[in-house]
Amino acid sequence: MHVAMADQAVHVGPAQSAHSYLLKDRIVNAAIKTNSQAIHPGYGFLSENTSFAQYCQTNNIIFIGPPPNAIESMGIKSKSKEIMSEAGVPVVEGYHGKDQNSDFLQHQANKIGYPVMIKAIKGGGGKGMKIVSKESEFFENLMSAKRESLSSFGDDSVLIEKYIQQPRHVEVQVFADQHKNCVYLFERDCSIQRRHQKVMEEAPAPGLSESLRQHLGETAVRAAKAVGYEGAGTVEFIFDNATNKFYFMEMNTRLQVEHPITEMITGVDLVEWQIKVAEGEQLPLKQNEIKFRGHSVQARIYAEDPYNNFLPAAGNLQYLDYPTVSDDVRVETGVRQGDDVSVHYDPMIAKLVVWSETRSDAFAKLKNNLSAFNIAGLSTNVQFLMSLCAHHELLKGNVHTGFIEQHKNVLLSKNLPNPELIPQAVIALILYNENKTISTNINTNDPYSPFATQTGFRVNHNYVQKIKLKHNLCGELYDVRIEYCGVGSSDSRFNICFKNKDTEIESNVRGSLDTSSSNKFHLTCIVDGTLYRSNIAFIENSVHLFNKDGGNEFTVILPFDEKTIDSNEHDTESNEIILAPTQATVERVNVNLGDNVCIGDPIVVLTAMKMEYVVKAQIEGKIEKILRKEGDSVRKGELLVKITPKN
Repeated sequence: MHVAMADQAVHVGPAQSAHSYLLKDRIVNAAIKTNSQAIHPGYGFLSENTSFAQYCQTNNIIFIGPPPNAIESMGIKSKSKEIMSEAGVPVVEGYHGKDQNSDFLQHQANKIGYPVMIKAIKGGGGKGMKIVSKESEFFENLMSAKRESLSSFGDDSVLIEKYIQQPRHVEVQVFADQHKNCVYLFERDCSIQRRHQKVMEEAPAPGLSESLRQHLGETAVRAAKAVGYEGAGTVEFIFDNATNKFYFMEMNTRLQVEHPITEMITGVDLVEWQIKVAEGEQLPLKQNEIKFRGHSVQARIYAEDPYNNFLPAAGNLQYLDYPTVSDDVRVETGVRQGDDVSVHYDPMIAKLVVWSETRSDAFAKLKNNLSAFNIAGLSTNVQFLMSLCAHHELLKGNVHTGFIEQHKNVLLSKNLPNPELIPQAVIALILYNENKTISTNINTNDPYSPFATQTGFRVNHNYVQKIKLKHNLCGELYDVRIEYCGVGSSDSRFNICFKNKDTEIESNVRGSLDTSSSNKFHLTCIVDGTLYRSNIAFIENSVHLFNKDGGNEFTVILPFDEKTIDSNEHDTESNEIILAPTQATVERVNVNLGDNVCIGDPIVVLTAMKMEYVVKAQIEGKIEKILRKEGDSVRKGELLVKITPKN
């Protein structure tokens, strides 16, 4: 999408960022080739790379960001904490030194006391970050953090910090120019996270007094001035809910992914400010001229499966529809329908940003617009986000970084679909198949001819069809009986009876299916006298229903599949085999043929979307087969290792 939008596009290398977007000479050469005066480095890759900023200067290209010395000072977390301590900014207890010996780091962790946080000294986005709750888990987590850090940032150095339990993540947007002016544009609460990565952010942070908000902002400005900062930056703090105290965590020397919520409440275009500062202009506003109004929330739409430990889900966006954009609803994305979500990059599909006068209205607006974010073809977190922004504790402002884990039983519950959805899914399938039959029939131009419908029309008899339907989230199976009434007339009606193991319901249904494009349909139907409208997508033998309550996917179980349903589910859940939980690359195989393993032993390490995933043994036994080696690309569900159970 970004290539299609560009006036000029330069090929900088293959998909792997280590061979393209992380190579400073290729990026600068692209700028020279296109006669560019400046480079805006965006959010990731080289945006916080000191040598890249210096390389731009060497080639007389303006780097739209802070000076290299500020990036270096703040980009290395251990060094930044030393500077902050000297500037009187409170920091979390920990080891921030250069000694990277594994035994020494473990000794430091033991001295600090568990739980501790292992954290890559460079980069961000949750990569190279591990929480260790006890000494026996330290070494494995240290090695994993180092590998992630080296892969993402080219440096495997880490620091060790005391892990504050149930903290909030509160960050302050700061801006400085080349004339020693520095201001703060208030704070954002980014506490709603999974795998130390942000999922939902809001501005301003809930529950802060005006005096605390001012103290937080002034401390962030002091931090920025301590390193001679210029441009946009974010000073991140750990806020201890128990004591109402905050501690410096790190400074991101770039624009943040969540910067739109600051723009929404202040009315400031932060990218415009970045360009003006890079050109040498003074900040457009002084501190006393910067005000905020209302409340803004951002949700990150990810290609991932929240119901399977938030594993990323690479694949094709076969169906994609956005909410309507307005002054108080923003959709920021880099993909279109038909694009692939690659294993090489972060799995974020889009950002949905809303604004309203009050916090409660903002979350209501977010939920409403999430329901209009319709995606099919791969797993996403849209339904999870809808549950999240309606949770009563979040709406009270009782947020912390462990919020999702604390409330996962509610947020990640696989509830049965509402009963009225079953006949809607069925009639959508019927109408879709009838439309296909009519459109491809070459024997008649009469769409109401019984010979065109091909639904088993017989004089004086209603045709009856039986199918088996599966709700893909909860896995519930439904036996469905469909009686066609009025077939061959303009008034096709259906008696639809469906039952699962607990209930049996019969409904009278009628409806119509309209299309706006080749694969985007709108269903209008009446179920037992109640009108329903949904957006519909058909992918293979599945139907996706999208309405105000979110999305639901139903799959028709074909006759030859019915006999294998039970055996497939048994094989997938067998403890004797190790399957790839997602599309990924094999980083390391920890076992050899014939090895004895215990429950919890790490068998295979996979990497996907720059993150590591350790697949562990679920039984005690002996390694019987190893089907993949380091460097192999694997599909979701692919067999990796087989274990013979211990007798």
